[in-house]
Amino acid sequence: MDWGTLVATLGGGGIAISGTVLADYLRHRHERDRGAEARRRAVYIEFISAAGVCHARLRQIAQDPDAEADLDAATRAALSDAAIHEVRERLFIDATTTIASAGQAMFEHLRGLQRVVATGASPASPAFHDVYHPYLAAVWAYRVAVRDELEGVPLSPAVFGWGGWDGKDRCAICEAAGAGGE
Repeated sequence: MDWGTLVATLGGGGIAISGTVLADYLRHRHERDRGAEARRRAVYIEFISAAGVCHARLRQIAQDPDAEADLDAATRAALSDAAIHEVRERLFIDATTTIASAGQAMFEHLRGLQRVVATGASPASPAFHDVYHPYLAAVWAYRVAVRDELEGVPLSPAVFGWGGWDGKDRCAICEAAGAGGE
């Protein structure tokens, strides 16, 4: 019996099996990472969509506050009807720290908008704009963070011809208030 041939055969077999196991491990890890990325992307979109639904409802309430018997209840319902609380919890579970932080900031500004609408502030009032523009800035900060994470492509207000994300430079109401000495 030639021991050299036996050792070479066993060594080659061990290398082949190790390579197969390593390739299989890497493939499974790649699939798992791809699944996590798809799950994150879905919750990122779901979160901003829920915030958009809530924002639209709050603006609707602010435009006609007399249509609501209880403004506070109506504005709170805008958040719950949009399911923003549930989606926010999923965001905290699946999102990276950067996105969870940007999402939480956006949510806090949305809650500020909800509270000011509950007081009866109209979309033309300074009180509304004091919270509305920071909310817009937070929405765009969230979008920029998500885009940076998922695509690695930066986005700036200048791309749209804007001076800032908060929209103040394009707001006739804020412009008029500034011209009036406020």
